[in-house]
Amino acid sequence: MASHIDHDRLFKELLSTFFEEFILLFFPNAYEEIDFHDFRFLSEEIVTDVTEGEKYRLDLLVETKLKGKEGLIVIHVESQAQHQHNFNERMFIYFGRLYEKYRRKILPIAIFSHDSKRTEPDSFSMDFPFLQVVNFQFFTIHLKKENWRNYLRQDNPVAAALLSKMGYTKREKTEVKVEFLFMLLRLKLDPAKQTLIMGLFDTYLQLTEEEEQKVIEEVREMSAKEADKVMDIINSYERRGRELGNQEGKLEAIRMVAIRMKEKGKPIQEIAEITGLEIEEIERL
Repeated sequence: MASHIDHDRLFKELLSTFFEEFILLFFPNAYEEIDFHDFRFLSEEIVTDVTEGEKYRLDLLVETKLKGKEGLIVIHVESQAQHQHNFNERMFIYFGRLYEKYRRKILPIAIFSHDSKRTEPDSFSMDFPFLQVVNFQFFTIHLKKENWRNYLRQDNPVAAALLSKMGYTKREKTEVKVEFLFMLLRLKLDPAKQTLIMGLFDTYLQLTEEEEQKVIEEVREMSAKEADKVMDIINSYERRGRELGNQEGKLEAIRMVAIRMKEKGKPIQEIAEITGLEIEEIERL
């Protein structure tokens, strides 16, 4: 995929909207033990790698507790869009920094969304012939190694969205899209969540016009009632996409005006009054 895709933002939006569904889908044993009645998302953490001099923003932190247990736990979910040879070490560093700050049980999870099928580690260890110093383990899910057909009966929005990142052949692409649309039909999500799911799916599974037409033809071969409902979903998504696109286009034009005014030395307060933008946003431009 093109490098301009903001993978971290896409996955963060999906998982923060459907966090409980994500845990249920991929880690059902953990789901049974975690209390989801009163969880909250923690503020973003930035971890500095002292040796490499780089700063990393952690993807998702959730504070909750285990059922029937006192005390809070922290769940750290990290999405990885490309293979990194020392990723397991980085997960261990994150764990150490988080434990230092929160002093609570921490459940680390890594979700690999890159297209490589190479084996990704789920642990980091350090030992001597006479002592095992560290045996750090974390949950992993490697999407490309998952067979998309195994998730078709899951009435789970995360499963629907991530079909596009799972293992399928080029010949199966249109079939994946058709099955995805019928999954959406069963889920009956509100328009905003439906747009989020479709947006992520279409970002990663992109079809040619000919393939899109084949999808429409296959949908219309279904029962008339189901086909009409699926077409409503497609049309609603395309209409909402155009509306959002128009809004973003207008906003971008206003930002450009603000930048030009700023370059000419206009006071920020005056720019805000003319453009309607927030002062903080103008300062960032």
